[in-house]
Amino acid sequence: MPVKRSGGGRRRWLRGVTGALGLALVGTLALALGAGWWLYRSLDDNITTDHAAAEALEAASSDRPPAGAARTVLVIGSDREGGHPNERSDTVVLLRLAAEGDRADVVHVPRDLIVDIPRCAGPDGGGSTPPSRAQFNWAFQFGGAACTIRTLEELTGVRIDHHMVVDFSGFVRFVDAVGGVEVEVTEDESDWHVGHELTAGRHLLDGREALAYVRARQLVGDGSDLNRIARQQEFFGLLYARARSDSTLINPARLYPVLEAATSSLTTDAGLDSPAELYALARRLREVPRDGLVFRTVPVLPHPELPNRLALDGPAAEALFAELRDSAPEGGSTASD
Repeated sequence: MPVKRSGGGRRRWLRGVTGALGLALVGTLALALGAGWWLYRSLDDNITTDHAAAEALEAASSDRPPAGAARTVLVIGSDREGGHPNERSDTVVLLRLAAEGDRADVVHVPRDLIVDIPRCAGPDGGGSTPPSRAQFNWAFQFGGAACTIRTLEELTGVRIDHHMVVDFSGFVRFVDAVGGVEVEVTEDESDWHVGHELTAGRHLLDGREALAYVRARQLVGDGSDLNRIARQQEFFGLLYARARSDSTLINPARLYPVLEAATSSLTTDAGLDSPAELYALARRLREVPRDGLVFRTVPVLPHPELPNRLALDGPAAEALFAELRDSAPEGGSTASD
């Protein structure tokens, strides 16, 4: 299991960069720099380092793609609440930063995509699961972040350098800490699967309500994971703006709970397990020009045999993966679109 560290009209570009809660948290953590040694140390102690994933990835090092010049970070939103033993990844985003600093790709991976999952050590380091063909989000249940990373690496051929995991309880605390997020719905909504129910109009959502809002899928378009991803992108843009608002930044009584919620919900590899390292990542993101930000979703099609599941759109997906491997992306939506 991961262990604690010892000693220690919203703009399109905004929606893309904040396509996962982890990216919103990275931006907010940047605010902690200069806030004082005590605060830094407190936040540093909150972040959990994923040693189990490091060991599993090291054991599989001969099967992994070679590292590239670009820096890649996998952001995983976990459906764990209160230590649920069968957690799966609810949201997965691959962030890729070009070595030159002029390009960043934010690639969403649908959780319902059917993929080949390799043999993985259990998330606690014990036992293993045999190779299987299953939904992408099952990889996290089978073997934690390491299994998700290896599954995506085998699918894309792209080496993943770093990862961070944000759980549902952290999301709830984060939304509550910023004072809630206001959304507007155009018609009554109800999805009993996740406990979501809203009447048409504007609503200030607390953490629990926001969690149900971003998880709802039966009421969004055709109920597919792709429509849910679009809904999450919109919400996380609002959340990020709320976290960076003056009402949060200039109010110490609100800022500290926000930073506390952000860090206590994070599990990362050793390369991102301090506020300083997360700040460096956030600063690098901010330095990317708007027209250098590219937002993608892995190309998929309805699965021909499995209802409500997705299959890879082979030619289009391989073209995307080749661009990511070659560090020369050409397609996708940019900030200037």
